[in-house]
Amino acid sequence: MYPSRLSSADALELLRFDGLPKLGEAADAVTRRLHPEPIRTYKIERNINYTNICVSGCRFCAFYRDEKAGYVLDDETLLAKVAETVELGGDQVLLQGGLHPSLPLEWYERMIRLIKVNFPSVNIHGFSPTEVAFFADHFGLSDDEVLERFREAGLGSLPGGGAEILVDRVRRELSPKKATADRWLSVCRTWHLMGGRGSATMMFGHIETLEERIEHLHRIRELQDETGGFTSFIPWTFQPKNTHLAGPHLAGTPVAASPTDYLKTLAVSRLFLDNVRSIQASRVTQGLTIGTLALSFGADDLGSVMIEENVVAAAGTVHRTNEAELRQAILSAGFEPHRR
Repeated sequence: MYPSRLSSADALELLRFDGLPKLGEAADAVTRRLHPEPIRTYKIERNINYTNICVSGCRFCAFYRDEKAGYVLDDETLLAKVAETVELGGDQVLLQGGLHPSLPLEWYERMIRLIKVNFPSVNIHGFSPTEVAFFADHFGLSDDEVLERFREAGLGSLPGGGAEILVDRVRRELSPKKATADRWLSVCRTWHLMGGRGSATMMFGHIETLEERIEHLHRIRELQDETGGFTSFIPWTFQPKNTHLAGPHLAGTPVAASPTDYLKTLAVSRLFLDNVRSIQASRVTQGLTIGTLALSFGADDLGSVMIEENVVAAAGTVHRTNEAELRQAILSAGFEPHRR
Protein backbone atom coordinates (compact mmCIF):
# COMPACT_ATOMS: atom_id res chain seq x y z
CA MET A 1 0.00 0.00 0.00
CA TYR A 2 2.90 2.32 0.81
CA PRO A 3 5.74 1.04 -1.40
CA SER A 4 7.97 4.06 -0.79
CA ARG A 5 7.27 4.74 2.86
CA LEU A 6 10.12 5.42 5.25
CA SER A 7 11.48 2.53 7.26
CA SER A 8 12.29 2.94 10.95
CA ALA A 9 15.97 2.91 10.04
CA ASP A 10 15.36 5.72 7.54
CA ALA A 11 13.52 7.78 10.15
CA LEU A 12 16.28 7.26 12.71
CA GLU A 13 18.85 8.43 10.19
CA LEU A 14 16.79 11.56 9.57
CA LEU A 15 16.57 12.30 13.31
CA ARG A 16 20.35 12.19 13.39
CA PHE A 17 20.66 14.33 10.26
CA ASP A 18 22.20 17.78 10.77
CA GLY A 19 20.50 19.51 7.85
CA LEU A 20 17.45 20.98 9.56
CA PRO A 21 16.44 23.27 6.63
CA LYS A 22 16.46 20.35 4.18
CA LEU A 23 14.47 18.23 6.58
CA GLY A 24 11.93 21.04 6.89
CA GLU A 25 11.68 21.37 3.12
CA ALA A 26 10.98 17.66 2.73
CA ALA A 27 8.31 17.67 5.46
CA ASP A 28 6.72 20.83 4.04
CA ALA A 29 6.52 19.21 0.61
CA VAL A 30 4.56 16.31 2.10
CA THR A 31 2.25 18.70 3.94
CA ARG A 32 1.58 20.70 0.78
CA ARG A 33 0.79 17.51 -1.11
CA LEU A 34 -1.69 16.39 1.57
CA HIS A 35 -3.09 19.91 2.04
CA PRO A 36 -2.70 21.69 -1.31
CA GLU A 37 -5.18 24.41 -0.39
CA PRO A 38 -3.45 27.62 0.82
CA ILE A 39 -4.93 27.39 4.33
CA ARG A 40 -3.77 26.31 7.74
CA THR A 41 -6.13 25.64 10.59
CA TYR A 42 -6.60 26.35 14.28
CA LYS A 43 -9.30 25.81 16.88
CA ILE A 44 -10.85 27.55 19.86
CA GLU A 45 -11.23 25.15 22.76
CA ARG A 46 -10.65 24.75 26.45
CA ASN A 47 -8.79 22.12 28.41
CA ILE A 48 -10.97 21.37 31.44
CA ASN A 49 -9.09 19.38 34.06
CA TYR A 50 -12.02 18.11 36.10
CA THR A 51 -9.68 16.94 38.87
CA ASN A 52 -5.98 16.99 39.68
CA ILE A 53 -6.23 14.15 42.17
CA CYS A 54 -4.24 11.25 40.75
CA VAL A 55 -2.75 8.00 42.03
CA SER A 56 -0.39 7.54 39.09
CA GLY A 57 2.42 9.76 40.39
CA CYS A 58 4.12 10.18 37.00
CA ARG A 59 7.63 11.58 37.36
CA PHE A 60 7.16 14.04 34.51
CA CYS A 61 3.95 15.60 35.88
CA ALA A 62 3.84 18.78 37.96
CA PHE A 63 0.05 18.91 38.05
CA TYR A 64 -1.17 15.97 40.15
CA ARG A 65 -2.01 16.10 43.86
CA ASP A 66 -3.31 13.64 46.46
CA GLU A 67 -6.86 13.70 47.81
CA LYS A 68 -5.93 16.01 50.68
CA ALA A 69 -4.47 18.72 48.45
CA GLY A 70 -6.40 18.26 45.21
CA TYR A 71 -9.74 19.40 43.83
CA VAL A 72 -12.76 18.11 41.92
CA LEU A 73 -14.73 20.63 39.89
CA ASP A 74 -18.31 21.22 40.96
CA ASP A 75 -21.17 21.50 38.45
CA GLU A 76 -21.39 25.28 38.59
CA THR A 77 -17.69 25.76 37.86
CA LEU A 78 -17.70 23.15 35.11
CA LEU A 79 -20.66 24.68 33.29
CA ALA A 80 -19.25 28.20 33.68
CA LYS A 81 -16.06 27.09 31.97
CA VAL A 82 -17.99 25.57 29.06
CA ALA A 83 -20.23 28.64 28.80
CA GLU A 84 -17.24 30.96 28.58
CA THR A 85 -15.71 28.72 25.90
CA VAL A 86 -18.87 28.98 23.80
CA GLU A 87 -19.05 32.74 24.31
CA LEU A 88 -15.51 33.05 22.95
CA GLY A 89 -16.37 31.03 19.84
CA GLY A 90 -15.26 27.60 21.00
CA ASP A 91 -17.08 24.43 20.06
CA GLN A 92 -14.98 21.81 21.87
CA VAL A 93 -13.81 21.05 25.40
CA LEU A 94 -10.98 18.69 26.24
CA LEU A 95 -11.87 16.78 29.40
CA GLN A 96 -8.90 15.29 31.21
CA GLY A 97 -8.12 14.68 34.84
CA GLY A 98 -6.07 12.57 37.16
CA LEU A 99 -6.66 8.91 37.94
CA HIS A 100 -8.95 9.58 40.89
CA PRO A 101 -9.24 6.66 43.32
CA SER A 102 -12.69 7.46 44.75
CA LEU A 103 -15.05 8.87 42.11
CA PRO A 104 -17.57 6.33 40.76
CA LEU A 105 -17.90 5.75 37.02
CA GLU A 106 -21.38 7.26 37.16
CA TRP A 107 -19.79 10.57 38.16
CA TYR A 108 -17.96 10.76 34.83
CA GLU A 109 -21.07 9.77 32.87
CA ARG A 110 -23.06 12.44 34.66
CA MET A 111 -20.39 15.06 33.87
CA ILE A 112 -20.57 14.24 30.15
CA ARG A 113 -24.38 14.36 30.15
CA LEU A 114 -24.40 17.62 32.09
CA ILE A 115 -22.31 19.29 29.39
CA LYS A 116 -24.27 17.80 26.49
CA VAL A 117 -27.66 18.73 27.93
CA ASN A 118 -26.63 22.34 28.47
CA PHE A 119 -24.36 22.70 25.41
CA PRO A 120 -25.48 20.14 22.81
CA SER A 121 -23.34 21.62 20.02
CA VAL A 122 -20.08 21.33 21.97
CA ASN A 123 -17.89 18.33 21.15
CA ILE A 124 -16.54 16.52 24.19
CA HIS A 125 -13.00 15.45 23.38
CA GLY A 126 -12.49 13.52 26.55
CA PHE A 127 -10.61 10.96 28.62
CA SER A 128 -7.22 9.74 27.46
CA PRO A 129 -6.66 6.03 26.79
CA THR A 130 -4.84 5.82 30.13
CA GLU A 131 -7.90 7.18 31.91
CA VAL A 132 -10.14 4.70 30.12
CA ALA A 133 -7.81 1.82 31.04
CA PHE A 134 -7.76 2.97 34.67
CA PHE A 135 -11.56 3.19 34.81
CA ALA A 136 -11.93 -0.29 33.31
CA ASP A 137 -9.52 -1.88 35.77
CA HIS A 138 -10.76 0.12 38.75
CA PHE A 139 -14.43 -0.75 38.17
CA GLY A 140 -13.99 -4.31 36.89
CA LEU A 141 -15.14 -3.55 33.35
CA SER A 142 -13.71 -4.03 29.88
CA ASP A 143 -12.35 -1.10 27.89
CA ASP A 144 -15.19 -1.35 25.40
CA GLU A 145 -17.79 -1.27 28.18
CA VAL A 146 -16.34 1.97 29.55
CA LEU A 147 -16.11 3.51 26.09
CA GLU A 148 -19.64 2.47 25.17
CA ARG A 149 -21.03 3.98 28.36
CA PHE A 150 -19.16 7.22 27.71
CA ARG A 151 -20.28 7.34 24.10
CA GLU A 152 -23.87 6.78 25.19
CA ALA A 153 -23.48 9.69 27.62
CA GLY A 154 -22.20 11.97 24.85
CA LEU A 155 -18.45 11.49 24.41
CA GLY A 156 -17.49 12.71 20.94
CA SER A 157 -13.81 11.92 20.43
CA LEU A 158 -10.82 10.47 22.28
CA PRO A 159 -7.71 12.59 22.93
CA GLY A 160 -4.32 10.95 22.61
CA GLY A 161 -2.97 11.91 26.01
CA GLY A 162 -1.01 9.54 28.20
CA ALA A 163 0.97 8.12 25.30
CA GLU A 164 4.25 9.73 26.37
CA ILE A 165 6.58 7.24 24.63
CA LEU A 166 4.97 3.95 23.63
CA VAL A 167 7.89 1.84 24.85
CA ASP A 168 7.51 0.00 28.12
CA ARG A 169 11.12 0.56 29.22
CA VAL A 170 10.38 4.28 29.25
CA ARG A 171 6.93 3.89 30.77
CA ARG A 172 8.23 1.76 33.64
CA GLU A 173 10.58 4.58 34.61
CA LEU A 174 8.28 7.53 33.93
CA SER A 175 4.85 6.24 34.90
CA PRO A 176 4.88 2.62 36.13
CA LYS A 177 1.30 2.80 37.44
CA LYS A 178 -0.19 3.78 34.08
CA ALA A 179 -1.27 1.62 31.17
CA THR A 180 1.39 -0.20 29.18
CA ALA A 181 2.11 0.73 25.58
CA ASP A 182 0.05 -2.23 24.35
CA ARG A 183 -2.87 -1.24 26.55
CA TRP A 184 -2.81 2.38 25.38
CA LEU A 185 -2.92 1.21 21.78
CA SER A 186 -5.60 -1.36 22.59
CA VAL A 187 -7.93 1.31 24.01
CA CYS A 188 -7.46 3.37 20.85
CA ARG A 189 -8.06 0.31 18.68
CA THR A 190 -11.26 -0.48 20.55
CA TRP A 191 -12.53 3.08 20.16
CA HIS A 192 -11.66 3.16 16.47
CA LEU A 193 -13.39 -0.15 15.81
CA MET A 194 -16.48 1.25 17.53
CA GLY A 195 -16.43 4.00 14.89
CA GLY A 196 -14.80 6.57 17.15
CA ARG A 197 -12.01 8.90 16.14
CA GLY A 198 -9.32 10.74 18.06
CA SER A 199 -5.81 12.09 18.17
CA ALA A 200 -2.42 10.61 19.00
CA THR A 201 0.42 12.34 20.83
CA MET A 202 4.07 11.89 21.73
CA MET A 203 5.82 13.58 24.65
CA PHE A 204 9.54 13.49 23.98
CA GLY A 205 12.80 15.01 25.20
CA HIS A 206 13.20 13.24 28.55
CA ILE A 207 14.69 9.76 29.09
CA GLU A 208 13.86 8.18 25.74
CA THR A 209 16.43 7.36 23.09
CA LEU A 210 16.06 8.42 19.48
CA GLU A 211 15.38 4.77 18.63
CA GLU A 212 12.49 4.80 21.10
CA ARG A 213 11.01 7.92 19.53
CA ILE A 214 10.95 6.07 16.23
CA GLU A 215 9.44 2.98 17.85
CA HIS A 216 6.64 5.21 19.14
CA LEU A 217 5.99 6.57 15.65
CA HIS A 218 6.11 3.06 14.22
CA ARG A 219 3.46 1.80 16.63
CA ILE A 220 1.19 4.73 15.83
CA ARG A 221 1.61 4.08 12.10
CA GLU A 222 0.90 0.37 12.52
CA LEU A 223 -2.38 1.00 14.35
CA GLN A 224 -3.36 3.67 11.83
CA ASP A 225 -2.78 1.14 9.02
CA GLU A 226 -5.19 -1.16 10.86
CA THR A 227 -7.97 1.24 11.86
CA GLY A 228 -7.51 4.65 10.24
CA GLY A 229 -8.91 6.16 13.42
CA PHE A 230 -6.29 8.80 14.23
CA THR A 231 -7.31 12.20 12.90
CA SER A 232 -4.12 13.98 13.93
CA PHE A 233 -0.74 13.55 15.59
CA ILE A 234 0.68 16.04 18.09
CA PRO A 235 4.31 15.71 19.17
CA TRP A 236 5.22 17.91 22.13
CA THR A 237 8.23 18.36 24.36
CA PHE A 238 8.58 17.42 28.01
CA GLN A 239 8.41 20.50 30.24
CA PRO A 240 10.72 19.86 33.20
CA LYS A 241 10.09 22.58 35.76
CA ASN A 242 8.47 21.48 39.05
CA THR A 243 8.66 17.79 38.10
CA HIS A 244 10.50 14.86 39.70
CA LEU A 245 12.31 13.98 36.50
CA ALA A 246 15.98 14.92 36.17
CA GLY A 247 16.14 14.78 32.37
CA PRO A 248 18.45 12.92 29.97
CA HIS A 249 21.45 15.23 30.11
CA LEU A 250 22.80 13.77 33.38
CA ALA A 251 23.60 17.20 34.85
CA GLY A 252 20.93 16.89 37.51
CA THR A 253 18.86 19.90 36.50
CA PRO A 254 15.92 19.39 34.11
CA VAL A 255 16.14 21.10 30.75
CA ALA A 256 13.58 21.37 27.98
CA ALA A 257 14.24 20.01 24.51
CA SER A 258 15.57 22.65 22.13
CA PRO A 259 13.49 24.23 19.35
CA THR A 260 15.81 22.48 16.87
CA ASP A 261 15.05 19.10 18.41
CA TYR A 262 11.35 19.89 18.37
CA LEU A 263 11.30 20.96 14.71
CA LYS A 264 13.41 18.00 13.64
CA THR A 265 11.14 15.52 15.43
CA LEU A 266 8.06 17.26 14.02
CA ALA A 267 9.43 17.01 10.48
CA VAL A 268 10.35 13.34 10.85
CA SER A 269 6.87 12.66 12.23
CA ARG A 270 5.33 14.20 9.11
CA LEU A 271 7.59 12.17 6.83
CA PHE A 272 7.11 8.89 8.69
CA LEU A 273 3.37 9.04 9.46
CA ASP A 274 2.25 8.84 5.85
CA ASN A 275 -1.18 7.56 6.88
CA VAL A 276 -2.04 10.36 9.35
CA ARG A 277 -3.48 13.32 7.52
CA SER A 278 -2.88 16.09 10.04
CA ILE A 279 0.17 17.02 12.13
CA GLN A 280 -0.48 19.65 14.78
CA ALA A 281 2.04 22.17 16.08
CA SER A 282 2.48 22.30 19.85
CA ARG A 283 2.04 26.02 20.36
CA VAL A 284 1.27 25.45 24.04
CA THR A 285 4.79 24.13 24.73
CA GLN A 286 6.75 25.97 22.01
CA GLY A 287 5.15 29.40 21.96
CA LEU A 288 3.76 31.27 18.99
CA THR A 289 7.07 31.97 17.22
CA ILE A 290 8.24 28.35 17.01
CA GLY A 291 4.65 27.22 16.55
CA THR A 292 4.39 29.40 13.48
CA LEU A 293 7.73 28.11 12.18
CA ALA A 294 6.35 24.60 12.61
CA LEU A 295 3.97 25.35 9.73
CA SER A 296 7.07 25.09 7.50
CA PHE A 297 8.27 21.86 9.14
CA GLY A 298 5.32 19.56 8.54
CA ALA A 299 2.49 20.98 10.65
CA ASP A 300 -0.77 21.93 8.94
CA ASP A 301 -2.54 23.03 12.11
CA LEU A 302 -1.42 25.61 14.68
CA GLY A 303 -3.33 24.01 17.51
CA SER A 304 -5.80 26.07 19.46
CA VAL A 305 -6.26 29.31 21.33
CA MET A 306 -6.61 27.03 24.40
CA ILE A 307 -8.63 29.28 26.67
CA GLU A 308 -7.42 27.30 29.69
CA GLU A 309 -4.49 24.91 30.12
CA ASN A 310 -3.25 23.69 33.48
CA VAL A 311 -0.97 20.67 33.09
CA VAL A 312 1.83 22.24 31.06
CA ALA A 313 1.38 25.49 32.99
CA ALA A 314 2.05 23.61 36.23
CA ALA A 315 5.49 22.80 34.79
CA GLY A 316 6.18 26.50 34.39
CA THR A 317 5.43 26.84 30.68
CA VAL A 318 2.76 29.38 29.81
CA HIS A 319 2.28 30.65 26.25
CA ARG A 320 -0.98 32.59 26.09
CA THR A 321 -2.47 33.86 22.85
CA ASN A 322 -5.81 34.91 21.38
CA GLU A 323 -7.60 34.25 18.12
CA ALA A 324 -6.39 37.43 16.44
CA GLU A 325 -2.76 36.60 17.21
CA LEU A 326 -3.19 33.04 16.01
CA ARG A 327 -4.76 34.17 12.74
CA GLN A 328 -2.00 36.74 12.22
CA ALA A 329 0.64 34.09 12.82
CA ILE A 330 -0.84 31.88 10.11
CA LEU A 331 -1.02 34.85 7.73
CA SER A 332 2.62 35.67 8.46
CA ALA A 333 3.53 32.12 7.41
CA GLY A 334 1.89 32.71 4.04
CA PHE A 335 -1.41 30.90 4.57
CA GLU A 336 -5.07 31.70 5.09
CA PRO A 337 -6.22 31.02 8.64
CA HIS A 338 -9.32 28.83 8.95
CA ARG A 339 -11.00 27.86 12.20
CA ARG A 340 -11.55 24.07 12.17
